[in-house]
Amino acid sequence: MTTLQPRAAVDRTARPSLKRDRRSWTGWGFVGPFVAVFALVFLAPIGYSIYLSLFRDRLIGGNTFVGLDNYQQALQDDQFWAGVTRVGLFLLIQVPIMLGIALLVALALDSGRLYGKNFFRISIFLPYAVPAVVATLMWAFMYGTRFGLVGDINDAFGVSLPDPLSPDLVLASIGNIVTWEFVGYNMLIFYSALRVIPHSLYEAAEIDGAGQLRVITAIKLPAIRGALVIATIFSIIGSFQLFNEPSILKPLAPNAVTTDYTPNYYTYTLSFNGQQHNYSATVAIVMGLITMVIAYVVQLRGMRKGA
Repeated sequence: MTTLQPRAAVDRTARPSLKRDRRSWTGWGFVGPFVAVFALVFLAPIGYSIYLSLFRDRLIGGNTFVGLDNYQQALQDDQFWAGVTRVGLFLLIQVPIMLGIALLVALALDSGRLYGKNFFRISIFLPYAVPAVVATLMWAFMYGTRFGLVGDINDAFGVSLPDPLSPDLVLASIGNIVTWEFVGYNMLIFYSALRVIPHSLYEAAEIDGAGQLRVITAIKLPAIRGALVIATIFSIIGSFQLFNEPSILKPLAPNAVTTDYTPNYYTYTLSFNGQQHNYSATVAIVMGLITMVIAYVVQLRGMRKGA
């Protein structure tokens, strides 16, 4: 003989499950828009680039699957590696100079001894608000030996200054433009980190008789290590993505800036001038992997305790 379970008991056991299901769908309602946008603007382009890198457009047969042949070609491409070497040198020289200047400015602003610090803070940050194209064109005009500031100085004083857009100096000239643009941005990162340091640490250091240099080395720099690492990683990524400055300077310095001057410029040339979309996607993926590995190593090294 079977017994019927009371209806009220069935309803009590079903309600918790319904509530859990409702809460689950509510959570997806909040997360869903972000997941959709993330998949559309981040995952989908990467997936499509990987798909393109596995094919090659041939004269006979059209777009055919070639597996990892494009990657093998990229690893043996002297033009690509010359660009990687160039931006690597740019990174090793320009990034420490830029971050060093930004750190000194942030420490000066945070010291409280700089008169008119609000004016200086806005003035130093203002170049970051200038679009990169405008900034490069402005500096290109000043670099000009026939029509710009360098040429005017040569004519006025009867001297012969080196050409900033010559093959030997153009990389340093690009570094000067990038430094001018991003010192204020990095300064703001460091200054924001300095402002949240507890004042009790400064009071304790003053009681111990520590000077300003000791306060900087023992309190301020260790406290903003995270900000230093973040700024360094951003600068590394920006260096490997160098594109605007060389592409804009090329018409003014065609003998100094080539179409493969940086990896990003090389990728652009392959895709839009050479119509080699598949190989261009391959170079972009390889460059992205190199950037990711270096940035990750810097992050691990910078955030390691006792570093």
